[in-house]
Amino acid sequence: MPERSETSRPVPFRGGGFHYVPRKAVPWIGFVLVLTLWQALCSFGVISPLFLPSPEAIGVALWRLSESGAIFSHLGWSLQRILAGWAIGTAAGLLVGLTMGIFSAARSLGLPFVSALFPIPKIALLPLLILWFGIGEPSKIAVIALGVFFPTVISAYTACDSVPRNLIRMGQSFGLSGQTIVSEILLPGAMPGILSGFRISASIALILVVAAEMIGAQHGIGAFILSAGNLMQTDQLLAGVVMLSILGLLISFILGRVETWVLRWR
Repeated sequence: MPERSETSRPVPFRGGGFHYVPRKAVPWIGFVLVLTLWQALCSFGVISPLFLPSPEAIGVALWRLSESGAIFSHLGWSLQRILAGWAIGTAAGLLVGLTMGIFSAARSLGLPFVSALFPIPKIALLPLLILWFGIGEPSKIAVIALGVFFPTVISAYTACDSVPRNLIRMGQSFGLSGQTIVSEILLPGAMPGILSGFRISASIALILVVAAEMIGAQHGIGAFILSAGNLMQTDQLLAGVVMLSILGLLISFILGRVETWVLRWR
C-alpha cells in the first residue's frame, strides 16, 4: 500500500445535513438596518409621513399614548376578550378533538362537520352572532371561541394519530386498562402536537379580536386602530399595530414557557 503523504490533509466533515445553527445577532442587526433605512427615507422626504410615518414619529405617538394610559385601556379590553374566547374555544376544541382522536365513531361523525365548517371565515358570522347574543361582549367572545375551536379540534385529533401505535399495543399487551393507556401513553404523546396547535389558535384569536372590535366596539386595539385610520392619524395607527405585535410576541413567549414546562419530561 502507498504510504500516506505528509502533506495530505484530512477530509472536512460534510455530514451536517443543513443543521440549523442559531445566529443571535443576525435578527437584531437586520431589525436595526430596516429601521435605519426606514427613518432615513422618511427624514429625506422620500416617503410621505401621511402614508408611512417614521419610526421616530411612531415611537413618540406610542410614548404619548402610554403616558395618557389610553393604549393600556384598549389593551385591557382586547386581552379580556382574547382570554375568554380562547379559553372557551380551547376547552371545547380539546374535548371534541380528543374524543375524535380516541373513538372511531366520534371521528366518523365529527370529521365531516369539522371539514365543512373550518374553512368558513369566522368573522363573516359576526353579524349572525350579534343577532343571537347582541352587540355587546358575548358576540365578540363567541366569534373568537369559534375561530379557536376548529384549529384546536384538528390539532388534537391529529396529535392523537401521531402517537406511535406500537406504544399503545405494548400497553395493551401488558394488560393496561384503556383509561391508563389514554392517560399515560396517548395524552403525553399527543401533547407536543396539542401545544403547537395552541400557538396557532392564539394567533387566530388575536386576529379575530381586532376584526371584531373594528366592526362593533368602542374600546379595544381594533377599535383604536380603526378610529386612528378614519382620522388619518397614521402615527397612532401604527403605534396600535406595534402594540399588537408586542402582544403577539408576549403570548408566544408565554406559550413557549408553558410548552417547556409541560414537556420537561422529554
